[in-house]
Amino acid sequence: MRRNVLYNPKLKLLARRLRNEMTVAENKLYYEYLRLHEYRWLRQKPIGNYIADFYCPQLKLIIEIDGSTHLDSKNKKYDDNRTKFFASINIKAIRFWNNDVLNGLYVVGQIIDDEIKKIKSP
Repeated sequence: MRRNVLYNPKLKLLARRLRNEMTVAENKLYYEYLRLHEYRWLRQKPIGNYIADFYCPQLKLIIEIDGSTHLDSKNKKYDDNRTKFFASINIKAIRFWNNDVLNGLYVVGQIIDDEIKKIKSP
């Protein structure tokens, strides 16, 4: 059996809990956009030592939804390290603020689709 070397079983329970307790913005993005998308999106996916909010393995694309806690300098550094880690394994991460999703889901969807077009046409 082939195992994903980036899967961290220590994060399984936390990822499950995060899937069951998604934020309002995460719920909106998933249920009103990503769930119906032509590509399959995984919610709260453990990758390495991190849990990505949304991950599409086919596109190697992560979507992160950030709230105000991400403004703190400690959390900014953590987010930068996450993004660098994902890039080091050829996964692109894009970020949106909660308010972007809650007040402008259509625009967020357009940005995601534009990013997908860039990925699909090298």
